[in-house]
Amino acid sequence: MSCRLSELVLNCNDPARLADFWCAVLGYVVLDRDGEDIEIGPESGFGGLAPTIILAKVADAGQARNPLRLHFDVNPVDRDQEAELERLLTLGARPADVGQTGEEEWHVLADPEGNEFCLLRRRIADL
Repeated sequence: MSCRLSELVLNCNDPARLADFWCAVLGYVVLDRDGEDIEIGPESGFGGLAPTIILAKVADAGQARNPLRLHFDVNPVDRDQEAELERLLTLGARPADVGQTGEEEWHVLADPEGNEFCLLRRRIADL
C-alpha cells in the first residue's frame, strides 16, 4: 500500500493574492473557500492526478508552526523556459537568490509573498 500526494498547504498572509498568482501560473481554478482559506486546483477538482493547493491564512506566515522548508518546482507545458520565465515575471514572480552559481538549468523565483519556487527547463505534457 502507498500514499499519493493529494494536496499541499501553503501558509500565507494573503490567500486571495496567492490564489490569483498560482492559478495563473498553474492553470488552476479556485475550488473552495473556507473563511479566508482558499483551495485551488485543476478544473477536475480534488483527487485527480495533480494535487490541489490550500492557501491557509495565518497571522504571520514567516512564523508558521511548521518550519518545513518546502518549495514547488514547475515546468513549462506549452512554451520554452525563457518564454515561461517572462510570463511568470509578468504575473508577479521575482528572481530569488539562494546561492545559485549561474550555471543551473533552472531559475529560482519567489511568488508575491516570497515563497521560493523553481522554473525547470524541461517541457512536460499538460494534464
